[in-house]
Amino acid sequence: MKYRLFILVFILFISFFFSCTTDVDLYAEYKDEGIVYAMLDPRADTNYVKITRAFCGTNDNQINANEVALIADSSNYPGKLDARIIELISTHGGPYEPTGRVIVLDTITLHNKEEGTFYAPDQCFYYTTEPIHAGEGRNRYKYRLRVIKPNGDSLTATTDIVGNEEFAIMTGGVSFRHAPTYATGKILFMADGNASLYEVTMQFNYREQKAGQEMKQKTVSRSFGPRTLIEYIQLVGSDNCYYLEYSVNWLFIALTDAIGGDTIHDTNHPDVTRYIDDFVITISAAGDELTNYYLAHEAQANSPVSLISNYTNIEGGYGLFSSRTRIERSVYISANTRKELFGISSWGFKEQ
Repeated sequence: MKYRLFILVFILFISFFFSCTTDVDLYAEYKDEGIVYAMLDPRADTNYVKITRAFCGTNDNQINANEVALIADSSNYPGKLDARIIELISTHGGPYEPTGRVIVLDTITLHNKEEGTFYAPDQCFYYTTEPIHAGEGRNRYKYRLRVIKPNGDSLTATTDIVGNEEFAIMTGGVSFRHAPTYATGKILFMADGNASLYEVTMQFNYREQKAGQEMKQKTVSRSFGPRTLIEYIQLVGSDNCYYLEYSVNWLFIALTDAIGGDTIHDTNHPDVTRYIDDFVITISAAGDELTNYYLAHEAQANSPVSLISNYTNIEGGYGLFSSRTRIERSVYISANTRKELFGISSWGFKEQ
């Protein structure tokens, strides 16, 4: 009897950060195929590893993959697997060697997954609250995942860790103008030695209170999208400092869209008072494996023909074991920008 295997790739980009989605169907002679997804983050309190298996049907017993995906037992291995992460270190640029530290993963059920392709709201994950080290200077860490399946076969993968001490936002302040101009500002950052994909986001936070109502938190933001490091501009005279440019008109254009016209004296809107909170720059960074996964998906999405992206770094199975992290910095808003905001009386910005 010939078996066919259906593997639907879980959607993990998300949050890092990217809003990419992909469903991949792989057909093969049936065998126990393990699927692993994990993004280790040294700045996270808890790191999760999703370990599942492929579900299957036969030529004589066809299945509807979308229906089976909603059944928890079709994706989860029975019982608890032997899943652990082994720590390795390179000292002063030397070869990576085990530190002797082994992190044994435990299981946890999360109850807040939104309904979608896979079963919800309860999802089983493997996790650890033990620290993941990124390293400093010439001392770097790698982590190797090893999962033993019920049949004795193993799933293994190794990843570098992003989030080393040099990864930092260098921009200390931003400035914007109301009058139309082609002028630009710069967001500077020190690159991470183990990261190859970055996404920069800037966000203006303010509070808004309509007459007789409670104060509300408001934001306007812009993401510049995921970019490989070569797509940023290297600062002249620096080996590791990069930047991107933004229009200095952006804030006023964004607030015009968010606030609208005369919000104070328009009879359709009650009087409004607004206060400036802060301006936050966030940069997410991804390791090589996650970058390769993203680039493979982009190549598939932009191809004029239908392709199947099958990038994986899981030995003995499918999926992705990589690293990502995010840093943020609250920066000052220039005095001239504040003055212009306060000068647009219909917007109602006031000093605190």
